Amino acid sequence: MTRFVCFGELLIRLSPPGRELLLQTPQLTTHYGGAEANVAISLARLGHDTRMVSVVPDNALAQGALGELRRYGVDTNGVQHGAGRMGLYFMTAGAGQRPSDVLYDRAQSAFALAAPDAIDWKTALGGADWLHVSGVTPAVSANAAEAALRAVKAARSYGVKVSFDANFRAKLWEVRGDDPRPTLNALFAEADLMFANARDITLVTGDKCGSDEEAAKVAFARYPNLQRIAATERKVVSSDHHELRGVMFTRSGATRTGNNAITGIVDRIGGGDAFAAGLLHGLAKGSNDQNMLDFAVAAACLKHTIPGDFNLASEADVLFHLSASGSDVRR
Repeated sequence: MTRFVCFGELLIRLSPPGRELLLQTPQLTTHYGGAEANVAISLARLGHDTRMVSVVPDNALAQGALGELRRYGVDTNGVQHGAGRMGLYFMTAGAGQRPSDVLYDRAQSAFALAAPDAIDWKTALGGADWLHVSGVTPAVSANAAEAALRAVKAARSYGVKVSFDANFRAKLWEVRGDDPRPTLNALFAEADLMFANARDITLVTGDKCGSDEEAAKVAFARYPNLQRIAATERKVVSSDHHELRGVMFTRSGATRTGNNAITGIVDRIGGGDAFAAGLLHGLAKGSNDQNMLDFAVAAACLKHTIPGDFNLASEADVLFHLSASGSDVRR
């Protein structure tokens, strides 16, 4: 069994019911989330030994989040308590030609305030095969950025492979008022596997990449540790209808999937994290490049049918989807 460690902030998501606008009526539904937590839960559902490392306040909100992770098989012994609050975000679901919208409320969270050396990485990474971090973490605060850098450097020093999802969040970086490029460049440099597209690589390297192929060449030349780059390509027809396909580059070639039409979307949040977990699952199982990429995209497609941030699909669910057996009741 492959052991994964995921490092990032645990969040509470608040959303108006259905397709209402935020506070159109005085009701909000809650889910737990966070990019790395989403990956952790998906990997656990796919059968892997998964540990979450984070910092949360010592209160009922945090206990609820940790309980939800444990419910799906994620080890939370690496989560510490610290001063501060629970990070929140508000998500208003789109409809038709109105896009979904995210409002962050994460300032002064326990994770953002935690000291960069709060985590003992020798202990946290004990027995791990992979560390997964995303670009959301360094966007939260200067402390979190330094903690992320310490995490990936520690992983490399201990022989743990690094998975990094660029996950550029412009709204968070704007609040920080800091240049994201030096930090993201340093994180890119430690990655064995990177989830990024041409936009992300152009932003960080400064090289204008007109396509994902050009971006992959730039990244492989610049980052010697990097072995794989993967990304989804999404066409948004409407909030209820997307088209999704995947691409993966290695130093020896490229792999692509066909186009997948996703209609009747229930919830698109966490789709990229489901893709990342699906690809890590394929790598852990030793699948060939085409099969692991097809599986990752199928996992992302299924996430669009599940409310909340977490992809709760099992390996059997994803394989059934790939079998094109239809969407009738399984009896």
